Amino acid sequence: MKACKTSENHLENELYMSVYEKTPDYIKNRELMDFSQNGEFTFTLKKEHLKPYDPKKNPEGLNLYEWFDGYAKEAKVSTAGIRGPQNILFPEDTRFPINLVGIVLATLAKALVAKEKYKGKEILKIAGREVRYNSALFLDAIARIQAAQGIKTLVPKDRKTIPIWLASFLAFKLDLVGGEYITSSHGISVKNATKDLNSQGSQYLPEESLEFVDKIQEIFDKVEKDGSYEIKIAAKDNPLIDEKIMSKLNDGVDLYVEYLQSGVAKKINLDLIKSYKGKIAIENVGGSAYRTLSRVVDKLKIKSKYVWFNTEEDPFFHGIGKYDRTPKGEKAFYDYSVDATVIAKKQSGEKYFPVIETLDYSEKLKDMPLGTVVLITDPDHDRLTITQTEPASREGFLKDNGIDYVELSNGKLLTVFTANQAFLMLMDFWAKQLKAEKLWEKHPRFMIKTTASALSWDEWAKKNGVKVVNVPVGFKEIANIMKKVELQLKNNPKKDVIVDDVFGNSVNLGKNPRMLFGGEESGGMIMGGEDLIKSLCGRQAVAMREKSATEAIIVASALIAKLKNKPLSEYLREIFDENKIVGRFDTRVDIAYYNESEPDIEKLKLEKYAGEEKRTKNDLFYLAMAIALKEGKMTLEDIKEVLNDAFKSLIFDNLKSVKFVGDGTYFEFSDKFIEIRPSGTDAKTKAYGGGSHKDIIETYAGVMGNYDGTITEYYKKYVSEKIYKSSKEKALNYYLKFVEKDANNEPFEIPKYKF
Repeated sequence: MKACKTSENHLENELYMSVYEKTPDYIKNRELMDFSQNGEFTFTLKKEHLKPYDPKKNPEGLNLYEWFDGYAKEAKVSTAGIRGPQNILFPEDTRFPINLVGIVLATLAKALVAKEKYKGKEILKIAGREVRYNSALFLDAIARIQAAQGIKTLVPKDRKTIPIWLASFLAFKLDLVGGEYITSSHGISVKNATKDLNSQGSQYLPEESLEFVDKIQEIFDKVEKDGSYEIKIAAKDNPLIDEKIMSKLNDGVDLYVEYLQSGVAKKINLDLIKSYKGKIAIENVGGSAYRTLSRVVDKLKIKSKYVWFNTEEDPFFHGIGKYDRTPKGEKAFYDYSVDATVIAKKQSGEKYFPVIETLDYSEKLKDMPLGTVVLITDPDHDRLTITQTEPASREGFLKDNGIDYVELSNGKLLTVFTANQAFLMLMDFWAKQLKAEKLWEKHPRFMIKTTASALSWDEWAKKNGVKVVNVPVGFKEIANIMKKVELQLKNNPKKDVIVDDVFGNSVNLGKNPRMLFGGEESGGMIMGGEDLIKSLCGRQAVAMREKSATEAIIVASALIAKLKNKPLSEYLREIFDENKIVGRFDTRVDIAYYNESEPDIEKLKLEKYAGEEKRTKNDLFYLAMAIALKEGKMTLEDIKEVLNDAFKSLIFDNLKSVKFVGDGTYFEFSDKFIEIRPSGTDAKTKAYGGGSHKDIIETYAGVMGNYDGTITEYYKKYVSEKIYKSSKEKALNYYLKFVEKDANNEPFEIPKYKF
């Protein structure tokens, strides 16, 4: 039996011991696939594997049917890859959603689907990873299974880390069939996921995921019929696993720098950065961003402007976000994730930033001057959080303007900008740069944003003549609109481009428009170029398909240099004032119904299941009313009556509309918005708000987000049981109609590769 892994970090050691102790011996002794062997081998999937484990009746049981039920369910709704917890010490543990057997089955299914679609063609895909536990193993498995199916897989030399946006960029730029990327973004350390990338470099939409889900079902049916199914795994050095192309392309860094120089890294921005006298700090959570980002800024000749924190790769993320107590004060390992903007409450009720508290900035920044900016990026390097040190004397100003902060030592504060605030500054600055170059008027401008993002973005856009397309949460939704725009640009280049948003509005973007910005409140953004981006074989895009912290870092660095000694908080206030923005404040409340870090998978499943029921009750309470209103079975006045009765501490008299927005229920008031959104993949509810008074939106989001979903007498008066029970299915149909209307479904043609 394998001994328990150990670590010099006491918290990581505690995690290892906890996982080891909670893993049954039969799983510790399990040997299904040995990827440490370099040669090719075969894994035989047996009928016994599909059924539950029983020490006497079915000692080979893996309970794959139960695993598959959860996997298929998530594939239908996932906003960011099919993700979940894993056994970090024993990756063959199929009790967890993410496991080696599941990765093998999903990879095989995707390979079989690709071979059917592109029969007789040379299929090329890319595979990448960040630094999470078992990511290297999963990458190896993916590449070797694809090679066994005749698919060439491009991987970095020695299969090292690259960011998600680079894998996405290369899938599009090189005209590949797609890619696989292993990450769970800014999620907790024990989570992992595969993000499936299509030929556009964007994440799979549900219908694409369902194709390979159906293929897994076919494999299971064959196992039931024949008793077994042979899965071939190629040798580690199979020539179809290609490191040479990525080495020749410098992992794609050279192509990406060329792309940046046509957009956010133009001379006007680079000159500003090069002139900056100070230093900008970059926090590499997990360390994996450093390997690529340092090469990018080096090629742009601006590397000397940065200092770097946490450049060593670490799957425990240097202990960031990790605690030995739960929010309730119980003694247990607890992970708040690596999202620096997460706000929690101490038992005293005091709000704090649990992730930032573990970054040790009182020490790291003590000798750096006031005004130092720290740019925090996550392990797959797609999200960015902007922070800056300011004197304690600015506390009143920050409070007045709804800017959160952390108290450091020596009279310093660390301002922590929400992505809503940070990205407003970046889009405003970038617009001014385009105007300074006299480029602004050459094209109509538009942005794509998620409904959960700031009201201030919509207000700023209206003031600056920028059209806004609102979409559900998830960057694949932003990419889907881009592709709709591109189809019209290709087929009718002289006509106005018109697309529908998720609110049901037709938005006229004008003739030959350009995307100024695409982003979401969770910290991901992209900016478009002046010229359409071309792949090697001539496909065109208005912007890339994945959020990129590198793009955000370049624009943020130029803005910091432009401001010199002026605090970013001052610039944000100026934007609010210049544009007469009313909805200056934003909030997000994350309600988790269980401890994701619980190492006992059976306890985790039970708590997650109970949490999912709570999440669903909260969701259906609001969703059913939105659907009833849409179908004319309820009026807005009826909804006000129900809500005023259910929430005695809140007032709904100025409610203007209630709409289902693809993945949540959106409440529009005359002075604010509140959106209640259930996580599609976890036992969580997210409540968002934006408006003119921070305390008010925080109250509404907190109360509505935490509602237990109790059906009141007033509710029963207007919402029948039939409407209530059918609302989820109807909502899915409405969402799919939005996705599919005017969709760009042009088939991908595999080119003759020349690189």
